Amino acid sequence: MPERNPILITGAAGEIGGVSRTMVDMLLEQGHPVRAFVRQDDERAHSLRRAGAEVFVGDLLTIADVTAALKGVRRIYFSMSLSPYYTDAVSLMVAAARDRGDIEVFVNISEYEQSFMTFEKMTAPEEERRAWLGGLIADWSPQQRAHWVAEQVLDWSGLPTVNIRGAMFVENPLMTWLALEPLSRGELRLPFGDHRLAPIAGYDVAELCVKILTDPAPHIAKSYALNGPELKDMHGFAEDYAAVLGRPVTYVPEDVETWNETYVDTALAALPHTAEHLKTLTRLMGGGGYRGTTDQLETLLGRPPKTVRWALENHPRIRNLTAS
Repeated sequence: MPERNPILITGAAGEIGGVSRTMVDMLLEQGHPVRAFVRQDDERAHSLRRAGAEVFVGDLLTIADVTAALKGVRRIYFSMSLSPYYTDAVSLMVAAARDRGDIEVFVNISEYEQSFMTFEKMTAPEEERRAWLGGLIADWSPQQRAHWVAEQVLDWSGLPTVNIRGAMFVENPLMTWLALEPLSRGELRLPFGDHRLAPIAGYDVAELCVKILTDPAPHIAKSYALNGPELKDMHGFAEDYAAVLGRPVTYVPEDVETWNETYVDTALAALPHTAEHLKTLTRLMGGGGYRGTTDQLETLLGRPPKTVRWALENHPRIRNLTAS
């Protein structure tokens, strides 16, 4: 039976195809009432209203707004753009949820790195940390640290929590818009050497989170480490891009720091927090420290996860490149 209390979805004004917006559409299609938390009352908010969602306009860093948004809510999905204030926002939502006292589930979008960047590993001596993480980093990015702290806060809160630790999304800027200019020349330029990755489609994360929100009991107090279905190197990804774009694509390995300076620093000069997170990810993956895979996603979904090729075919920026 559909949940009758509104389900709160934060980050709902993300672009079409984003996890939160996809979740809103899925929940509405199943007959569940949705309260979509947005920062601005703009065209994206109007689009959510037209879809059938109740739109709450507020600031995740204002406790009065967060508390008002939770009125009548018993199930929460928390997501927020990369931000220096991410931990603040999670903590405010946790405080407001604890004050309600009747929350049934708090679904927290986290990161795959949290499954192996453990307290034990990250408090080891620096050289041991660096070796464990591939040789190019010894510490979290500020955003990775924020997700770690957020998980601790949720654990301490006693709220019925589920942590979704998704691997790098196919839709990540590293794989999509930062790669567009080289792709237009038939080159996939990334600093990952011959290391293999299993990125995940945002659609699958959305579907899993909806399953948890609509039937939370089996998932409470669990943390899921999720990968996509294909573990392969960048030459394999180049084949996927070629198939989607309808033109040859060749993988050209790049030095990690050269790539960061050329692409991340140039594109994200105005967003240093985001830039530092992406540069830490490239160093982690380029050094081979992005470790391990699991089959939890297929088990939880009850079907094979979407492939990299499917996610690229359904990504607006890649589709636009195909049409050019």
